Amino acid sequence: MHLHAATDDPETVETIGVLHDEHGAAWTARWVSPGVAALTDGQGNTLPDRTAAERVVNRRLYVVRDVLPAVEEDEFYHADLIGMTAVSEDGDVLGTIAVVHDYGAGVSLEIDRGLIVPFTMACVPHVDLAQRRVTVVPPIEVEVEGDLDGEVQVRA
Repeated sequence: MHLHAATDDPETVETIGVLHDEHGAAWTARWVSPGVAALTDGQGNTLPDRTAAERVVNRRLYVVRDVLPAVEEDEFYHADLIGMTAVSEDGDVLGTIAVVHDYGAGVSLEIDRGLIVPFTMACVPHVDLAQRRVTVVPPIEVEVEGDLDGEVQVRA
């Protein structure tokens, strides 16, 4: 079964231990080849065939927070940011962080009221985990180069 590991090092999926899906079922994973894992359910049974594997396609697997490594200063898990209140520099509520996007060119935060900002020190100068608040300074201008038929580059 193909498995996308949302970790810096995919090998940690094997050492992280028990994973849980959104239904509460327990799973463990063992890499068979790059990107392909054998999943074992909570009773120790490996998925026996393609039909069984198809039943778990697109299932998200989660790990208990306590087993995750500590982050460095100014590093955050996406789960820490989602649900935080976004406020302006004046303290006005801009909304709630709904999604953290990471497409490889840089992380951006999507606020539930339709605002998307780059997750940079210029646009998000302060993250207060204790208060569950981020200060957001939306970019004044967004520059787009290219056309929709070719390569497009966006700069804030």
